[in-house]
Amino acid sequence: MDSFSSSFLSSIPHTKVPNVLIRHPSSPPRIYISSVRIEDKPQGAINSSPTPTIPSSLPTSQNTKAPKSSSPPPTTETQPKSTPLPTATERRYKTQQSLPSTFLNTLDDIINQFIDPPTRPSVDPRFILSDNFAPVEELPPTECEIEEGALPSCLDGAYIRNGPNPQFLPRGPYHLFDGDGMLHSIRISNGKAILCSRYVKTYKYEIEREAGSSILPNVFSGFNGLIGSAARGSLAAARMIAGQYNPSNGIGLANTSLAFFGNKLYALGESDLPYEVKLTPNGDIQTVGRNDFEGKLFMSMTAHPKVDLETGEAFAFRYGPMPPFLTYFRFDSKGNKQADVPIYSMTSPSFLHDFTITKKYAIFPDIQITMNPSEMILGGGSPVGLDPTKVSRIGVIPRYANDERDMRWFDVPGLNLIHATNAWDEVNEDGNEAIVIVAPNIISAEHTLERMDLVHALIEMIRIDLKTGVVSRQPMSARNLDFTVINPNYLGKKNKYVYAAIGDPMPKITGVVKMDVSVAQDRRECIVASRIFGPRCYGGEPFFVATNPDDPNADEDEGYLISYVHDETTGESRFLVMDTKSPNLDVVASVKLPQRVPYGFHGLFVRDKNL
Repeated sequence: MDSFSSSFLSSIPHTKVPNVLIRHPSSPPRIYISSVRIEDKPQGAINSSPTPTIPSSLPTSQNTKAPKSSSPPPTTETQPKSTPLPTATERRYKTQQSLPSTFLNTLDDIINQFIDPPTRPSVDPRFILSDNFAPVEELPPTECEIEEGALPSCLDGAYIRNGPNPQFLPRGPYHLFDGDGMLHSIRISNGKAILCSRYVKTYKYEIEREAGSSILPNVFSGFNGLIGSAARGSLAAARMIAGQYNPSNGIGLANTSLAFFGNKLYALGESDLPYEVKLTPNGDIQTVGRNDFEGKLFMSMTAHPKVDLETGEAFAFRYGPMPPFLTYFRFDSKGNKQADVPIYSMTSPSFLHDFTITKKYAIFPDIQITMNPSEMILGGGSPVGLDPTKVSRIGVIPRYANDERDMRWFDVPGLNLIHATNAWDEVNEDGNEAIVIVAPNIISAEHTLERMDLVHALIEMIRIDLKTGVVSRQPMSARNLDFTVINPNYLGKKNKYVYAAIGDPMPKITGVVKMDVSVAQDRRECIVASRIFGPRCYGGEPFFVATNPDDPNADEDEGYLISYVHDETTGESRFLVMDTKSPNLDVVASVKLPQRVPYGFHGLFVRDKNL
């Protein structure tokens, strides 16, 4: 669903983003961004947003009302070092354009300013790209400072996290999911750390970089109302006819997650095929290219495949607005794609972002959050919306199914799973075969895209008796928790521990918790350890790294949680290593990063032997 590139605010030129954190201090200067430099100029009073603050250089339409701030004005930050000014070649991209390109860019400006400006905070760049959501420039491999503790030897390898980082500053509507994918990798070896930040060089990224401006519209914020949708659709068609892009080469993003299978590392987004990437010995990141697996994979693939470390297989799916709304498939241990299994018993398009597997089954949530293209085009709303009349279901299909004849659906009213944690097979007390699922349930699902700060996710344990069809549910904690992870060796098997990010509110992460799922049935609080990052410090999805991954006798929780954390007071980012055995998830190492790492989505740790 993170399908196209962004269309952008008309009052500033198409500009490559500088490496600067855009904020307004208590007596804020107005920040004007040009292709050459950033200037401070006086300004009058401006409105401020609740979370986060508004970059004052990005104007909004007259119809957009900025909410009043509920927090005191932030203090002035220490700004990270800016990168060198654009090269002569980059500047020529902006000046030596063909007549058709100039004409089409002018039409784009007219659409952004007069026909379809950002009229909702959820697509207003002043809100979306403020504080540490603001983009950064690429960073070549740069050594980091170990400011506290020492990096454990089991971390020799690389932690890589994906996330949106728009190549060009928006000139029109922009949603958090719309940015070009950027990978932030910290390569660790012999106690030393090297940070590198690189764009995933997708087809979209490359053609827009060459053009010096955004070309492709995007689904999450690019089509609002009938007139705006018609205008942007016509412009996209004109650009294609003019030869500015070829949709057969892929027009999506790779900004969501990463996966390692078939001895290859992939950057993933739901709107396109996987992009293979690799890390060089010095810690740099290279994009190898778009992979269609010898023509067997087409259209798109989930950003959340499940990799069974015991068998080496990867299990995946794609979904869309046209039948079949769901298609299941897998890759063998060598990375060869197997045949599609279309699921026609899913009778309407759902926002099916994630799924899970056991040793015997693949499990799909058919939730109330649906794909809503007609509302987006005709009503000017979000492309994803809530259908309150729909009864959520869970679909269970044999893991190695060749068709959907053994697919079974179980009604689970009010269950809206966007991310899945884990699932396993078991035999219940009646001797019946059962499936247990652990996942965050989105309670306030109507706010999924429009007001993420109002979303509350409640982690639940769901048990399905496959003989009787009875479904039981048990909340594990009342806290707002998402971005859950486990010890990767326990995927598809019964596990005891879950690690989750604390949303306060989402999408900002104030800390992490450790949960013991074995006590859920006793109606006890499952959180057994937690760590809050500190005032105005926010992190992201944690990742668990086992101390001895090849030791079958090692404790499940013997290892470390790792995550990037940003301090909005100082403007500095860090890489934290936390001991999962300790009652307070004690920090055993803190690495000060040479450049700010923006908030993002999902990450992956890859050991040295696989790099």
